[in-house]
Amino acid sequence: MTGNRIGDYGFLADGRTGALVGRDGSVDWWCPTRFDGPSVFARLLDDRGGHWSIRPDRDFSVERAYLDDTLVLRTVFHTDEGSVAVTDALAFEPGARGHQIGRRSPGLLLRTVEGLSGSVPLTMSFVPRFEYGRVTAYLTVEGQRVIATAGASALTLTATVPVHRSHIDASARFTVVAGQRECFAVAHSPTYDAGDAQGAEPDVPTALADTAEGWRSWLAHHDYQGRYRDLVRHNSLVLQGLTYAPSGAVIAALTTSLPEQIGGDRNYDYRYAWLRDFSLTMRALWVAACPDEASRLFDWVAKSVGRVTMEPVPIMYGPEGERDLSEHALETLGGYADSQPVLVGNEAWRQRQSDVLGEVLDAAWLLRDYLDPMEESICRLLHSLADQAAATWRLPDAGMWEARDAERHYLSSKVGCWLALDRAVRFGDRIGGAGDLRRWAEARDEIRREVLERGWNAEVGAYTGAFGSDRLDASVLVLPIAGFLPANDPRMWATIERIERDLSEDGLVRRWDGDPATFFPCSFWLASCLALAGEHDRATRLFESVAGRANDLGLFAEQFDPRGAGPLGNLPQALSHMAVINGAWHLTENAPGGVPAGAYTSTEGERR
Repeated sequence: MTGNRIGDYGFLADGRTGALVGRDGSVDWWCPTRFDGPSVFARLLDDRGGHWSIRPDRDFSVERAYLDDTLVLRTVFHTDEGSVAVTDALAFEPGARGHQIGRRSPGLLLRTVEGLSGSVPLTMSFVPRFEYGRVTAYLTVEGQRVIATAGASALTLTATVPVHRSHIDASARFTVVAGQRECFAVAHSPTYDAGDAQGAEPDVPTALADTAEGWRSWLAHHDYQGRYRDLVRHNSLVLQGLTYAPSGAVIAALTTSLPEQIGGDRNYDYRYAWLRDFSLTMRALWVAACPDEASRLFDWVAKSVGRVTMEPVPIMYGPEGERDLSEHALETLGGYADSQPVLVGNEAWRQRQSDVLGEVLDAAWLLRDYLDPMEESICRLLHSLADQAAATWRLPDAGMWEARDAERHYLSSKVGCWLALDRAVRFGDRIGGAGDLRRWAEARDEIRREVLERGWNAEVGAYTGAFGSDRLDASVLVLPIAGFLPANDPRMWATIERIERDLSEDGLVRRWDGDPATFFPCSFWLASCLALAGEHDRATRLFESVAGRANDLGLFAEQFDPRGAGPLGNLPQALSHMAVINGAWHLTENAPGGVPAGAYTSTEGERR
């Protein structure tokens, strides 16, 4: 396995997929066709998975940062002989700007090495391994190009330095002095429809500069002026990097099977789009971006969900709305730090998670001004989701944490149904008749009574995770965030304080007692709840403490082990980055004196 830890990676993106680059200059993850496509570099999960590294061949120290307002990464290596800068990006289509970035990206990974001082010897190692390490290709040389072809995919390496080929790998040794620049690129193309992908050698400096301008042009459309402006803008870039641009779907994470616990078996494939995150995604996009992305995402959900019956609505989809995400284990990769299994697909797609009904209706309510006039298909979708919530809310389900052992009556799921019905009633005759509204309101009020009565555990002194449970669960922090209860309601406040006392460690929150690591989204949710309760100073301290646990590039994984392992789980994790944005907005919205004028503006939308 690579020497990089989970928190050592930088994130590159092109609107179709992403790549991870370690602090040692190694690209250890790239699935070039699509976020959930097969890998060509997967050393993240096993040395046998392949990589592409450029690094000094001496001891070095590292400092790195994204170029301003981009996901173009610049890593500076310092050695005793001198310093060099490696700049990395996944290319956009030439000239793509604003909301067009990523729609037709060419599948091109760009790298330059620039001498800053002295004379630095470097090595380049190109080790492609296709389909999660299943296939090792023979490499061929055509002029200045090294081509690896295996099955449906081909990779073409170009370089401005001499490259030496073995049968299955390629390498180079070269020296860069101050002022010198060398360029490298790897282009992906389909084996049987290559087109021009293996044509002219790419102009790497021009493509890098064009890609950086593409990112800046996207961010220029959005202007958030609330608290933590720079933090919100950066996190919105990460969310945009996790967006599959052709459809607008936001992917939960770039990676699969990074463990929640080293050596544990809770290793899941998160390269799909979850309805569970939908409302939070929408709020993050609404705060940090503009209605263009949010409206496209809602359109994707409407198309993906399709016609609703009383069968459970799928909780997750592929980037283009695919439903069958059947899970299987890969025998070719040993797993991060030998954490098995390594999985492709996610069997949670079959689960009932009733809260997703509320996620969609809440998102629609947030976008109500942009859904007017409402298309008939969206009207039918919202009506059907409300009907399902009214008819099925009494059923147990797998819950927010996707339990695979048994279904339970989770509070977060009941509140999701309440949210669906509450928003449906607010929509009024835009989606239902008088009889529908009356039926939905009755079910909504019944859910509220049940949650308040059966969700409270007097012995624990808190709302617990499920009816009849004595187990504290941080999922109930969504109650005030969803507007189900005020954060300063006496019982809700007692729950918030109990979670902070019993589930927190070093300022970070575990999902439940015994969770192997703390969970970044819950930590930000706690800060949001404190802000909603008027505990502004406490909320600020907690928010800033948790935000400070990002890696040096401002990236969040799913979890964090404060006892030494650091970031754990898949990276970057969209839900964590959404929680940052929403937390910053809650701190802005609930600050003493209220929301500052112009806190959210968009060049394409109105002030919020």
